[in-house]
Amino acid sequence: MIRLFIVLWVTVVAALPLSAQIKIEQVTSEGGIKAWLVNEPAIPFIAMQIAFKGGTALDAEGKTGATNLMVGLLEEGTSDMDATAFRRASEGLAANFGFSAQRDSVRISAQVLKSNADEALALLRKAIMDPAFNDVAFSRVKAQVVSGLESDLKDPQSIAGQTLNEIAFAGHPYALPSDGTLETVAALTRDDMFAAHKAVLTKDHLVVSVVGDVRAEELGPMLDQLLGDLPEQGAELPPQVTFGASGGTTVVDFPSPQSVAIWAQPTEVDLDHPDFMPLFVMNHILGGGGFGSRLTDEVREKRGLTYGIYTYIAWLGATEYMGGSVASANGTIGEAISVVADEWKRMAEGGVTAAELDKAKKYMTGSYALRFDGNAKIARVMSGMQLDGFVPEYINTRNDRLNAVTLEDIARVAKTHLQPDGLRFVVVGQPEGVTSTE
Repeated sequence: MIRLFIVLWVTVVAALPLSAQIKIEQVTSEGGIKAWLVNEPAIPFIAMQIAFKGGTALDAEGKTGATNLMVGLLEEGTSDMDATAFRRASEGLAANFGFSAQRDSVRISAQVLKSNADEALALLRKAIMDPAFNDVAFSRVKAQVVSGLESDLKDPQSIAGQTLNEIAFAGHPYALPSDGTLETVAALTRDDMFAAHKAVLTKDHLVVSVVGDVRAEELGPMLDQLLGDLPEQGAELPPQVTFGASGGTTVVDFPSPQSVAIWAQPTEVDLDHPDFMPLFVMNHILGGGGFGSRLTDEVREKRGLTYGIYTYIAWLGATEYMGGSVASANGTIGEAISVVADEWKRMAEGGVTAAELDKAKKYMTGSYALRFDGNAKIARVMSGMQLDGFVPEYINTRNDRLNAVTLEDIARVAKTHLQPDGLRFVVVGQPEGVTSTE
């Protein structure tokens, strides 16, 4: 019966309209734990996002991959139950938990029924506070991580990304692979799991977002019970770092009929910068908007050089940069790269047209509502906002800020921040006519 309710809940909540305004309350428990809350009593369900700043970038020296492995073990049992017992217990409560590790954060998600929230969150507390890291689970999950690393060594996209990180962030944790290497993971021990747990899952790294049938006065005690026993302080967050790759090309030989190219350049526009929104819209028009973006039109539609191409702006905890990616046959990847460089320059020199800006605004404001068609999605958005340093009001003012962007704004930020001569390309494959510049 509980499982049937969950299916019905998913169906109903997906059909709920987005309210004109999402009211975010800022809650602080008696124990000092802070959270963002959206009280939505329409359905007796609670979605929670627990995040810890720092992520895999907090791996201790020589222990690269420890945080990723540790997080993979959190759902593999506690001191008094093994992985099978933990899964049966969560299924019996119709509770859904998720654990993931990224470069800048560790994230834990929970969706629980209001009727048994205390029991479900007590189970989650065991996973967070009392993980067993037993030998059987440790060996099994380590083997899974190793298998993924072996796969990455054969993946051109992974090779390109890691190569760029090593060039751009030498000497910084961002230069290291989030999941570790075959050598570092093989050397990890159970003691390293406890050390990583103590370094990462701490109150000073913590942000919490909650959406659902729970009031502020109920949430405080709930948070203290769930997270109150976390250590107060963990490892120091990574220092700020400047994207350090200069313009040029790096080719990594890889036997394949096609090549993958990624590129990037530094930008000093963080999320608090006045140029943030114009740059965000500009990137959508240049290559972040998929079909209809300039690069898709020029590289795919007009020349047929690729099935897909995209650009992005990376706002990380310790740096910012702009980049993109494309794959093409070895014989045509050089032309694709040349078009990218030309379009980067054209945008820097000429900005965008009124038609392009109007189209981008309509798409970007219209699609924004799709992020809020369920409690879990709203909780994820709020968690991301907290990690990125946004204020609660942003969720309701974002579209107004976007619509306020003008042609002159984009022309200015394109001229100021795009660096056509500063693009670093990393090409993995056997590209014809493309060679390393250093």
